[in-house]
Amino acid sequence: MLLLTLAVAATALLFGGYGRHEIAPTAASARECATAPEAVRTGGPVLTESDGRLRSAHLPARTVALTYDGGPDPSWTPRLLDVLAAHHAKATFFLTGTEIAAHPGLVRRIRDEGHQIGSHTYTDADLAQTGTWRARLELALTQNTLAGAAGLGTHLLRLPHTASVGTLCAAEWSAGRRAVDAGYVLVAADAPGRSLKRGAVRQYTGSPAAVTETERLLAHPPVKGLHFTTVGAGLGMNGVTYPVDGGNEAKGRAVVWAQAFSRAFADGMTWLMAAAGVITVARLVLLFAVARVHVRRTRRQRRRGNRLPPVTDPVTVIVPAYNEEAGIEATLRSLLASTHEYVQIIVVDDGSNDRTFEIAESVRAKDARVMVIRQPNAGKAAALNTGLSWAHFDIVVMIDGDTVFDRDAIRRLIQPLADPRVGAVSGNTKVGNRQGILGRWQHLEYVIGFNLDRRMYDVLECMPTVPGAIGAFRRQALADVGGVSEDTLAEDTDLTMALCRAGWRVVYEESAIAWTEAPSTVRQLWKQRYRWCYGTLQAMWKHRRALVERGAGGKFGRRGLTYLTVFQMLLPLLAPLVDVFAVYGLCFQSAARAGAVWLGFTAIQVVCAVFALRLDKERFEPLWTLPLQIVVYRQLMYLVVVQSVVTALLGSRLRWHRMQRTGTAMDTLLRQPT
Repeated sequence: MLLLTLAVAATALLFGGYGRHEIAPTAASARECATAPEAVRTGGPVLTESDGRLRSAHLPARTVALTYDGGPDPSWTPRLLDVLAAHHAKATFFLTGTEIAAHPGLVRRIRDEGHQIGSHTYTDADLAQTGTWRARLELALTQNTLAGAAGLGTHLLRLPHTASVGTLCAAEWSAGRRAVDAGYVLVAADAPGRSLKRGAVRQYTGSPAAVTETERLLAHPPVKGLHFTTVGAGLGMNGVTYPVDGGNEAKGRAVVWAQAFSRAFADGMTWLMAAAGVITVARLVLLFAVARVHVRRTRRQRRRGNRLPPVTDPVTVIVPAYNEEAGIEATLRSLLASTHEYVQIIVVDDGSNDRTFEIAESVRAKDARVMVIRQPNAGKAAALNTGLSWAHFDIVVMIDGDTVFDRDAIRRLIQPLADPRVGAVSGNTKVGNRQGILGRWQHLEYVIGFNLDRRMYDVLECMPTVPGAIGAFRRQALADVGGVSEDTLAEDTDLTMALCRAGWRVVYEESAIAWTEAPSTVRQLWKQRYRWCYGTLQAMWKHRRALVERGAGGKFGRRGLTYLTVFQMLLPLLAPLVDVFAVYGLCFQSAARAGAVWLGFTAIQVVCAVFALRLDKERFEPLWTLPLQIVVYRQLMYLVVVQSVVTALLGSRLRWHRMQRTGTAMDTLLRQPT
C-alpha cells in the first residue's frame, strides 16, 4: 500500500512537473535560419500535404485570419472573446495542452462561439529541440486534453517559438515536416509587412496587449472591406477540427483529470512542505524553550532546597522477566547496589524457557531482599500485576528485565513523590550499547527526542509515558486506575495516560538514570518500534475521550494527545510523501534551494542536539552521525509509523515482539563506580 501510494505520488509529481516545464524544459534558442528549403521560406504561411506533395497557401485578398498563441488564460482569453463577439469576428486559437486541461470551460466557450482551435503542443515545447518521441508525446497529449475538454480533435498546428515561414530554420522545418507527414496543417504567419489587402495570417501572443491590438484592428481596420475569419474558413478547408468518438473523449477526460490531480497534488505538497517545516521548527523551538524553563526550575529548586522532607520510605521494585538470562543478573546487581535505605525486589519470571529463573534464584539465595515468582507466560502487564500483588510497600518502581540502574537512581527517582499530587515519576533512560552507528542513532534519539519531550511534558503537565525501563508509582495511584491494563501492547503508555486522566501528576526526574540495551540490528529495532508505535496508537484510541474531558484529563488530552497525534502520527504518515516531493525538488526544481532548506533544518537539529546532550551531561562525539540519522534512521521510524497505522486501520492484532538480548547492559554496569 505504501509503495503504491508513493508510486502514485511520484507519477503525479512527474506528470505535473512535465506540464509546468520543470522536467525536460525547452525554450527558443538562437539558430541559423537560412537553411530551410527555399520553397518553404518563400511560400505561403499554411503548409499541407496532398498526394505526397507539400503545398503552401496564402489567404485570399482582404481575408485576415487572426491567430493567438498560448492559453486559454482566465485573464485575457475571456476579454479577447468579448472583443471578437462585439465585432462579429472569428479567430483561430492555438492552445497548449496544459492550459486546455486547466481551463476546459474556456475551451468550450471558444468552440461554442464558432472559433477554431489548433494545437500549440502540450507544454509550449520547442519541437526543434526535442526528439521524435517527445514531439509525438506533445502532440498526442494536446489532442487528448482537447478531446477531454471539448470533445474535439484538430489538424491545425503552430510550432511554438516560430513566426513567419521565412524565418524557419532547418531544425524547425524538420519538426514541422514530420507533423505535416502525420496529417497536420502547419500554420505559420505572414511577415508583419504583408498588406492586409492581399490577405494575411496575423499572429498574436496571448496577452492583455493582444486584446488591445485586436480591438484597435477590428474597430479601425486599415483597409476597407476586410473579412476576419478562421484559418480553415479563409482557405475553404473543411474538417480541420472534428468531433471525436466516445472512447477518445473518455481517454481525454482521464488526461484532464490526471493533470488536475497532479497540479492540485503538487500545490498541496508545496503548502504541506511549508506547513510541515513551520510546525517542525516550531516544535524544536518549543522543546528548546520549555527545556530551558525546566532547567531553570530545577536549578531554582536545588538552590532553595526542597521544602518537602526527603522521601526515605522503603520501595518495592518489580522486575518482569521473560527470557532475560543475558541481562537479569546485571539488573539485579545494580538494584542491590542502590544507595536507597531499603528495597524489596520482586522478579516475576513470566514463563521463561531459558535460564532466567535459575539466575534470579541464585541471586535470591545470596540476598533476602530478592523475591522470585514464577508464573506461566501471560505477558508483561500480567507480570507487573502479579508483582503488585506481592508488593510490601506503598512506593513501587517498575523496570525492564534488561535495565541497569545507577546506584542512586532509586533514591533520586522517588523524591518527587514527596508532593502528594504526584502519582508517578519518569526516570532518565539512556542507551548502554552505543558502540555502532545504530547504537549512536538510538542514543541521540533518546537524548534529543525522548528526554527533551519529557521535559516539555513535565512543564506542560501532560506526560503520556513513564517508560517501562524506569518509573516510580504511588501504590494508591495504581489502585485508582485498576493496576496495569492488559488492553494494549504499550502498557506503560496506557497506564500513564490513565493516571493523568485520574488527576494524578506525572513528572520527570532527569537525575534518576537507568541504562537499557537498545536493539543492535535493524530487524530487532523495527520489531521494537513497531510494537511501541502500535501500542501507543492503541492507548491513544483508548483514551481519546480525554480530548473532551475537563480538569486534569482534559489538560492531558488537549496537550498530550494532540501533540502525539500531530508529531507521532500525522507528520510521520506524511513524511514519505514529503520525502518524495523533496527528491523531486532536488532533481527537477532548484537544487540550491532544496539543499539550503536541508542544511538549515540540519543546523537547527544540531543546535538542539548540542543543547540536549549538554542537558544530559553527555559527550558531543555522536553528533557526527546526526546528518546521516536524518537521512536514514528517521525514514525508518516514519515507515514504522506507517505500518503501525495501516495495521491498526485494517484491524489486525499485533503479537508481542520481544527483542533478543545480548547482555551489553552488563558492560555498562561494570563501568559504573562501585
